[in-house]
Amino acid sequence: MKVVVQRSKRAAVTVNDVIVGQIPFGLTLLVGVQHEDTETDAKWLADKIAGLRIFEDDQEKMNLSVTDVKGEILSISQFTLYGDCSKGRRPNFMAAAKPEHAEQLYEQFNTRLRELGLTVATGQFGAMMEVELINDGPVTLILESRSS
Repeated sequence: MKVVVQRSKRAAVTVNDVIVGQIPFGLTLLVGVQHEDTETDAKWLADKIAGLRIFEDDQEKMNLSVTDVKGEILSISQFTLYGDCSKGRRPNFMAAAKPEHAEQLYEQFNTRLRELGLTVATGQFGAMMEVELINDGPVTLILESRSS
């Protein structure tokens, strides 16, 4: 699995002009799943993200996690994270998991974040979505379970 993590002052996701998920502040996550990913990958990434110290403390050092600052999560499925642009001009998405597998792991990932005490809003799996966010910092990181 691959997750783009963005520290956000606020974020929202819209489907057909209706806001389906939003947070006042916390982390916006773009979540991609590949064929070989398992529930272990989903759990590892959720645990890592919940404890990731990328919020500033009172001394302006990145020492606090989204859990510490009582931030929220906006989690959005993003199969295009596994787009291969190495050949030609059109991305190849063969590495991205089939929708049934991807949705199952995406839901397990979100469930684990909730089990860790986080409030999690989501986009709509498989839908065309508009994502709006104010990136705080900006702070953007990419995490992959396969590199663990």
